[in-house]
Amino acid sequence: MRNQPRRMFKLSVGLAVGTALVAICFPNAFAATNSLIVTTYNLRYASTKKPNDWPTRRPLVAQVIRDATPDVLGTQEGLYGQLKELASDLPEYQWIGLGRDGGSRGEFMAVFYRPARLEPLEYDHFWLSDTPDVMGSTTWSNSNRRMVTWIKFRDRANAREFYFFNTHFDHQIQLAREKSATLVRDRIAALKTPLPVILAGDFNATAATNAAYHTLTRDGFLTDTWLATTNRAGEGLATFNDFTGIKTNGVRIDWILTRGSLTTKRIEINPISFNGQFPSDHCPVTAQFEWRD
Repeated sequence: MRNQPRRMFKLSVGLAVGTALVAICFPNAFAATNSLIVTTYNLRYASTKKPNDWPTRRPLVAQVIRDATPDVLGTQEGLYGQLKELASDLPEYQWIGLGRDGGSRGEFMAVFYRPARLEPLEYDHFWLSDTPDVMGSTTWSNSNRRMVTWIKFRDRANAREFYFFNTHFDHQIQLAREKSATLVRDRIAALKTPLPVILAGDFNATAATNAAYHTLTRDGFLTDTWLATTNRAGEGLATFNDFTGIKTNGVRIDWILTRGSLTTKRIEINPISFNGQFPSDHCPVTAQFEWRD
């Protein structure tokens, strides 16, 4: 919100709870200064209902993130206490966010990042409504407030800058998804910058077929990173597992879209579960980029 003081939430240091996991096969971002790793992950809010309660899932989510090694991670649905706990498990990250109902209230579009690699230069939030600068606003018949958190980063490894947008579209109202896509596109276009832009999130819309997707990608405005490379893992997997299983002929509703001087080298939908326990009801999507001159 433009008229509200900007706040940065810092991680507290904590001991991560380890668990066995087959790691995603991404190289560590620090191994190549020209490489940037990005993940989008709907965490599922901190429910107390077993067997998918947050205390059970917390160490699994932390390990999935650890193994994905993202330089920047866009999360959806996380509640304030949940995000603080995750932060304590991942002391190599800091995060920025605001509750969608204002302050620490409601779900966050929190962005985690490695401060050793990325420096946030500015950030802000807006709501997916006809009054985007009004905190907690909703005007498109959707009952849940939806929003965007964006950050302008500087890559300490090579001094390059880019924008990262993180969002969560409505899960029920198609009109809200379409209007959200138009608003996000307009906000990105208004930047009037040659800097790269990464848009990540849970769009609750099927890639390649939904009108919201077409709004964001038509005329090459944003590029679907899944289609930008042939080096893909998890082909055909649904990104929403509902804690019940992975559909092998499913749809992608969690996307990473880009524009500007970033080349997609690899992307993966990670269907990991631990003895039948999914860390979240969504699968994380991780992309590795390479800076392009």
